[in-house]
Amino acid sequence: MHIVLDETAMAAAGQGNILASRLIHRAHAESGWFLYAPACALVEAERARPGTAEHLAALPGITVVDLDLAAALTVAREETWAAAHSQYAAQPTPDRPDGAIVATTVPKRWEGEPVRVLDLNP
Repeated sequence: MHIVLDETAMAAAGQGNILASRLIHRAHAESGWFLYAPACALVEAERARPGTAEHLAALPGITVVDLDLAAALTVAREETWAAAHSQYAAQPTPDRPDGAIVATTVPKRWEGEPVRVLDLNP
């Protein structure tokens, strides 16, 4: 299971959202569960809730997705870098042929986008 946390999911995790906490626990404790934190979304989560970025980056079950050249070129064309980097990180890759699911607390934001969504609202 490959899941990309958007900035709303990251901020929710910092606020004790039970569903986000369960994802983090599973990624740490169970094989086959992978969580990704795109760098641009991590910045926005930090702005919304100071301390979030350092906390999430320190967790062993979360992989921070760097803003490499291909991602930067994609993200630069969009209005919001956080959402654009999250969507980019969720796209299929050789390691993840089916792509990843985007975890969010604002699922309507992803309507019409080519990603699968996991709603973290309890």
